Amino acid sequence: MPDDVPAAAADAPAVAVSNLRKTYRGGLLEKRTVEALKGVSLEVARGEIFGLLGPNGAGKTTLVKSLLGIVHPSGGEARLFGTAAADPDAREPVGYLPENHRFPGFFTARRMLDTYGALGGVPPAARKERIPELLDKVDLADAADAKIKTFSKGMLQRTGLAQALLSRPRLLFLDEPTDGVDPVGRRRIRDLLVELRDEGTTVFLNSHLLSEVEQVCSRMAILNGGELVRTGSIDDLTQEEHTYDLCATPVPPDLLDAFPGEALSPVEATRSNGEASSGETKRYRVRADSRAHLNDVIDRLRSGGVELESITPRRQTLEDYFIEVVSETVED
Repeated sequence: MPDDVPAAAADAPAVAVSNLRKTYRGGLLEKRTVEALKGVSLEVARGEIFGLLGPNGAGKTTLVKSLLGIVHPSGGEARLFGTAAADPDAREPVGYLPENHRFPGFFTARRMLDTYGALGGVPPAARKERIPELLDKVDLADAADAKIKTFSKGMLQRTGLAQALLSRPRLLFLDEPTDGVDPVGRRRIRDLLVELRDEGTTVFLNSHLLSEVEQVCSRMAILNGGELVRTGSIDDLTQEEHTYDLCATPVPPDLLDAFPGEALSPVEATRSNGEASSGETKRYRVRADSRAHLNDVIDRLRSGGVELESITPRRQTLEDYFIEVVSETVED
């Protein structure tokens, strides 16, 4: 941690938002209003990759721009490492990759980074050391002196990521960093985000690619209609309530029939060619409304001679969970 970090902010979360509101006004005499943010509150811990999800028009961009001081909120509070987001000092440890960045096509990657670094106040000696390091980190060392106009979408995104990292930020805001990038490029960017997290950088990821969020984020929030409708760890949010996947030796038919309703039901396992699997273990679905109920199922299986291999909470895909949550809030 830099020596000049105020003691009061030393333990503050990377991002803290409390009752943040933003109302846009327009139309004749500005009588028409749109509430883009309706009392949003959330925290992002230091050193985590946090995902922000929501349908188009949910308020994601307004929230990010409020945190960056680009948009002035109508009410509430936003802080970065304990400093008010509106304070220019709050943005000193921040890097930002917007969704639609535009770099001069006649620049080379090296020259662009040097120019943007100078504009951002990075000293010449630091730029000389940092630029080759970043080009290597984003896998563009071999293209350092190529014109940006020749770059693919993936190369442009990685160039933008290098630019966002020039000042060694402690907090990185990324807006759709893998949008339009091929699978190989997305993998490279994901690996880099994990590496940055392991180095202590906080990453705030705004994306509509749910698979990307699921693979790299530990926690997330869902915005819809300007409201924060869900927040928490991905594991906790996507767990199906009271439902578990069980792998065990085959349960005798009479024992299986003895369980009421859907308490224990077989799941047909298949090979990749669509044929049924005939392995020594079988998959079952367990529905138990309490820990005591789950333990009772396990005890009865063991008493019946069934050998348990594993039992894990059943989870939805993030896509299924997201669609379910957004549909619920629309209906409400």
